[in-house]
Amino acid sequence: MPSGRRSSKRPYTGEVRPLDVDRATGGRRSETASDGEWVVQHVRGSDRAYRCPGCDQLVTPGTAHVVAWRSDGLFGEAVDDRRHWHTSCWQARSRRGPTRR
Repeated sequence: MPSGRRSSKRPYTGEVRPLDVDRATGGRRSETASDGEWVVQHVRGSDRAYRCPGCDQLVTPGTAHVVAWRSDGLFGEAVDDRRHWHTSCWQARSRRGPTRR
């Protein structure tokens, strides 16, 4: 049978911390632009190098960057099409398209 006293583990009179939405969502957010709907996640750094589709240069290990994938894909295969972009290249993608090979 529970006792009548309140738990000391959760101080009801203590200050309530505001919710950090970026932390709760894992840093992911949705973006809608002329090129479609995207799920965008900011990454502090990674252990390997990636090729940026915006400038065709390497995103070196440890560099903060953006990982983006289309949110309108069927059956989740859009997650397999994730691309690692330099932050500035992602922000400028409307002014210049991805490089062609």
